[in-house]
Amino acid sequence: MPIVKISSKGRVVIPKQIREALGMEPGQKIIFRLMGQSAQIAPLPEDPIKALRGILKGGPSLAGELLEERKKDNTIDEQNPF
Repeated sequence: MPIVKISSKGRVVIPKQIREALGMEPGQKIIFRLMGQSAQIAPLPEDPIKALRGILKGGPSLAGELLEERKKDNTIDEQNPF
């Protein structure tokens, strides 16, 4: 486990082996997350929207549930127009 120092300006050098393992490139944005008394560092993808595409696959279809509710609402309205 590499140990690094914080410079007087608050800069930290991420060791080469960690940058390579995480696929970090010069100029790439990274995110810092505070987790209790620790921090997590993670690279941000070039296109965050594209990176998140498909993460909800296989879950419940909210559109399907909405259509079912609307069908029920329409049935109730036809039986009692007031």
